[in-house]
Amino acid sequence: MVVVQSYCEASASISEAWLDGGISPCFYFTLLPTVLLTLSTFFGTFHCVCYRRYGTEMEPKFVPRSRLYGLQLAVSLLLLLQFLAGLVWRVAGRGELPGYVVLYGLLSMLGWAWAVALLRLERRRVLVRDRTRGHSTVLLLFWAVAFSAENLAFISWASPYWWWGLENTQQQVEFSLWLMRYVGTGTLFFLGLKAPGLPRRPYMLLINEDERDVPRSSVQTIESQSTWQDFGQKVRLLVPYMWPKGSMLLQGLVLLCLCLLGLERVINVFVPIYYKNIVNDLTDGSSWKTLATTVCVYVLLKFLQGGGAGASGFVSNLRSFLWIRVQQYTNRVVQVRLFGHLHSLSLRWHLGRRTGDVLRSIDRGTSSINSLLSYIVFSIFPTIADIVISIIYFITYFNAWFGLIVFVCMFLYLTLTIIITEWRTKYRRDMNTQDNNAKSKAVDSLLNFETVKYYNAENYEVNRFEDAILKYQISEWKTQASLAFLNQTQNLIIGSGLLAGSLLCAYFVQEGKFKVGDFVLFSTYIIQLYTPLNWFGTYYRQAKPIEILPVSESLHFVMGNVFFVVFMCFILISLQVKDAVNAGNLLYKLGKVEFENVGQSGCGKSTILRLLFRFYDVQGGCIRIDGQDISKVKQVSLRAHIGVVPQDTVLFNDNIRNNIRYGRISASDHEVEEAAIAADIHEKIQTFPEGYDTQVGERGLKLSGGEKQRVAIARTILKAPQIILLDEATSALDTQTERNIQASLTKVCSNRTTIVVLHILHFLPPRHDELLAKEGLYCDMWMKQQQAQDSDSASDTEAKDRKSEKLQPPSVTAGHRSH
Repeated sequence: MVVVQSYCEASASISEAWLDGGISPCFYFTLLPTVLLTLSTFFGTFHCVCYRRYGTEMEPKFVPRSRLYGLQLAVSLLLLLQFLAGLVWRVAGRGELPGYVVLYGLLSMLGWAWAVALLRLERRRVLVRDRTRGHSTVLLLFWAVAFSAENLAFISWASPYWWWGLENTQQQVEFSLWLMRYVGTGTLFFLGLKAPGLPRRPYMLLINEDERDVPRSSVQTIESQSTWQDFGQKVRLLVPYMWPKGSMLLQGLVLLCLCLLGLERVINVFVPIYYKNIVNDLTDGSSWKTLATTVCVYVLLKFLQGGGAGASGFVSNLRSFLWIRVQQYTNRVVQVRLFGHLHSLSLRWHLGRRTGDVLRSIDRGTSSINSLLSYIVFSIFPTIADIVISIIYFITYFNAWFGLIVFVCMFLYLTLTIIITEWRTKYRRDMNTQDNNAKSKAVDSLLNFETVKYYNAENYEVNRFEDAILKYQISEWKTQASLAFLNQTQNLIIGSGLLAGSLLCAYFVQEGKFKVGDFVLFSTYIIQLYTPLNWFGTYYRQAKPIEILPVSESLHFVMGNVFFVVFMCFILISLQVKDAVNAGNLLYKLGKVEFENVGQSGCGKSTILRLLFRFYDVQGGCIRIDGQDISKVKQVSLRAHIGVVPQDTVLFNDNIRNNIRYGRISASDHEVEEAAIAADIHEKIQTFPEGYDTQVGERGLKLSGGEKQRVAIARTILKAPQIILLDEATSALDTQTERNIQASLTKVCSNRTTIVVLHILHFLPPRHDELLAKEGLYCDMWMKQQQAQDSDSASDTEAKDRKSEKLQPPSVTAGHRSH
């Protein structure tokens, strides 16, 4: 027969949170199941209703088969049975139970039963509108609270009411049950971050790809996911920017800044303590010497700390000053690596990107990488450290109630901040997208200024830009409104915690258990602790990954934070044209170019040149130079032997001399002028007021089409390559200028392999008859064209004959007249 005694043991009371060097078991085992049951039943029920009403059954092919999910389910059921086994053992062994033990066992079993039900529900159903992946916040929060609660048992290490002594069978069994709970809840928490039983990618994305039959490998995605997911990978990406390799000076500055950061944490503890001592000295009537010493120490600490959270103190300013060199190193490395990576991407990617988006994203990313590092190192980690220190300090110096108040307030603050920030991220993402869109329209319009003027489209462009700004402002309003809601929620939690702690502290002062200084200490410390938390939402958002969806071969940017830079450089946008492993240099001999199974008419003349230059890699066949497959040699070596005069020449916004010198950076001014003479543009340049120092404008718009093309020819002449590609090289030149440079090009192309793309044949050195006599590809194409023309001519003749027959007037024979 089970006999329930009083709710707590005879020597304890539920109102006592701290008892004999540890948390009161009655208090602890009443609070814990109540919190867990509230999470599982209240929020879990709401969560379950949403999944049932608005969710859909997941197709089995999208649900991964995972042994880890089986482990999750098994551990959850094991914990559920553990509570039942604990109750049975206590009944069998003692017969009499305190009320809190029965309550703890029953409520815990009910809470874990709900957790198992939610785990199975999320395995089968999904909210199709929810594009995120992983477990719900309710389930993750349940596991996190359960694991944190088991860690709180360590606080009671010295208490005789807990099981740490292992002095008898009861304590040994209770320790074994606690160890099972500790390992089980920890396993569930860390497995929950991975969510092995759920799809690795957003369900909506999986459905859409399946309907379009898009291969998974063709779409690279980083989902909108939790900040803590792949945290180790993020840290590995950031550490190289914080720890400058090869510079002992900068590494020493990093270590010194970290030491100053630790010093700030110590100062933050002692400032409220000395403030409390001043108040107590004043109320107790201490001597002037003691009071003056305390005041001086307090002012010194306040000078070192600065305002509330050390925002402008001596230590903080010194750390910021020392960090400048590290920050400059980080900024330089990020920008240089990103710029180099953009140049290493394939032509296909650059043809699909939008310049305005790229420039806007680079500017936002490079300007915020240092802010992110500062947030993580100097804000997030110190804030978490301050919270832990404050909880320990309040429990030690005051009692467990104050530590509990701080813990609950901080837990609610951080949890709601993360949840609301996750919710409002979509608004900020949309705002950044609209911002990029507006800037892209402005850039496109200004780059095509002449086209706008040609068609009197100024008002149209202005209206388009205004519409983009209006869309941006709508998204901006949603972002600002959600931020205001977040701030009000944070203020409500801070105010509630401050009110509860202050009332409790004031009560103890009134009862004579605390001094007035203790009240000042609590209020000062808690306000000091809350100040950096106001920015925690910003820190969290900056640390979140962002969704970047390269669709097909173009990249769609959804910008929002600095991790775009890191992921775009090193993870997302992989090089489409790569050097083969152990690729060697091109060994130039005769310059014999062979195209094997690459294509003929219809494959694109300019594309053939791009394939030769390895802007693209061939999908079938190969291209050889002197018997060497160009896909097996280094791109730099290949391109060093090839010169190109493109059909559409774009110049840099620099002077003419530097634009020609681009063909060979080390060329002297005299060599530049010789190349200009060979391209028949030297005399024209001399007529300009500034000569070779004349600025050509953005994309060379200050020069005519013929002048730009001659600059491109001069640039190629200066490079002096062994293989020359001429893509409609004289298409923008008048007849006289074309004749003037034909001799120069013929001289330059002599003893070099030359590939010419054009629509008219009078520029080609071999004549039409000579090409026909070779009976090669040109002859075959000519014969096919002639046959097609003859067929078309015959058809036209027959059609004309039939038409003429229909139009003939009625015939008149002799002696008769037609009626």
